Amino acid sequence: MRTFVPLKLRASYLATAAVCAALLAGCAQFKYYFQAAQGQYALWSDARPVDDWIGDPATDPKLKDRLEKAKLIRRFAVQELGLPDNASYKNFVPLKRQFVLWNVVATPELSLRPVQWCFPIAGCVSYRGYYDKADAEAYADELRKEGNDVQVGGVPAYSTLGWFSDPLLSTFINHSDAELARLIFHELAHQVVYVQGDSKFNEAFASAVEEAGVNRWLELYGNDAMREAYVRYNARRQDFMGLLVKHRQMLADNYASKSSVKKKREEKLRIFAALQEEYKVLKANWGGYNGYDRFFAEPLNNAHLASVATYNDLLPGFRALLAKEKAFPQFYVAVRNMSNLPSVERHERLHELARAMAQADEATTAAAAKDAGVVN
Repeated sequence: MRTFVPLKLRASYLATAAVCAALLAGCAQFKYYFQAAQGQYALWSDARPVDDWIGDPATDPKLKDRLEKAKLIRRFAVQELGLPDNASYKNFVPLKRQFVLWNVVATPELSLRPVQWCFPIAGCVSYRGYYDKADAEAYADELRKEGNDVQVGGVPAYSTLGWFSDPLLSTFINHSDAELARLIFHELAHQVVYVQGDSKFNEAFASAVEEAGVNRWLELYGNDAMREAYVRYNARRQDFMGLLVKHRQMLADNYASKSSVKKKREEKLRIFAALQEEYKVLKANWGGYNGYDRFFAEPLNNAHLASVATYNDLLPGFRALLAKEKAFPQFYVAVRNMSNLPSVERHERLHELARAMAQADEATTAAAAKDAGVVN
């Protein structure tokens, strides 16, 4: 099922796969797999080459500019970052909705461990995606009735891991240049290395590629205003992530304690209330920037914080590995080799790399302070 297969045949294969998977998993799964097949086929059906959109007199000039920028970013991804040179992000699809799909995330009431769902290609992951928000909300309601904490979150883009041609979408094409580059680099990185059932490894790797890629992109194509804006964006992002990590740890300590269920529930409410209050302070320090308000649009629960560790726990290790290898091709080889290790061992290798880099940074800072005559 590669990109040279005609669209109708690809849709037929996918629908067949959905039927087979449903038969294996039980009839209750059929509706889910079929909506996934329909949603993916709808994207293919509406996709047109970027150059067709650019050459069409009826295309909005602003959209033409964004598509030209996406072409430049796509070329940069191949030439400078060594990311796959395939048909992904060379077509565009206009969608009549804010997000391409909605992910459902769930955890037990007094746990941060997310519920897992397993699929033929992606392996086991901690979310379940729907192309229709109403379907996502309906499934979320089922999970809530079982006593779970649940979040439904909109997703502007996703990767099919190189099995199909991922298109540019109206859900993210109008992002700033740096944000557009970040998203494309991240999703293409999933096509380089992907380990079934290890979301922490996969997401941290893709995040390391996007981070380094955007920095290089801005060096070559950014101006001072763009670089300063991205520095502010990153600072806010780190502040917000730090806030979530702090309260996630507080919740984890609460759930691991020997307190009664009643006490744990009370402490859980207190921690989430504190999170909201501290966010207000953080927002004021940002001058009123409201880019993260959507996170608080519905009552907070464990599911909102379940994926924080997925994207961040192993990221320092990948940063250290990239610094060690110095170039993307060598970095990808090292990551592929690491992906063949057992999960516990590859995670520990990354933690070791992160600790070694942190120690080296501390030694460098101490040496610089000594040279400058600073005495502790």
